Amino acid sequence: MSRFEPINRRPLNGGWQHLYRFDNGFGASVVNHSFSYGTELAVLKWDGADYELTYDTPIAGDVIGHLSEDGVESLLERISSLTSNGHAPI
Repeated sequence: MSRFEPINRRPLNGGWQHLYRFDNGFGASVVNHSFSYGTELAVLKWDGADYELTYDTPIAGDVIGHLSEDGVESLLERISSLTSNGHAPI
């Protein structure tokens, strides 16, 4: 079982989306649906109740597809560990 709990789960394009939000202002959208490359993760930057996809972190320069459950868990751990300005912790 994951140590990360999504803040929102919803159906999307015949599949699903889980949204995650962390104290550092970052989060993730994890999807699996008819238009995705298997299970995909995109890094998010939250601003209040809104979010945008961001590619300005050391995690990923694009959406990451074909992920296993362990792969998602590992990426969520890395995202949750980012500093508030998007840098990897020292």
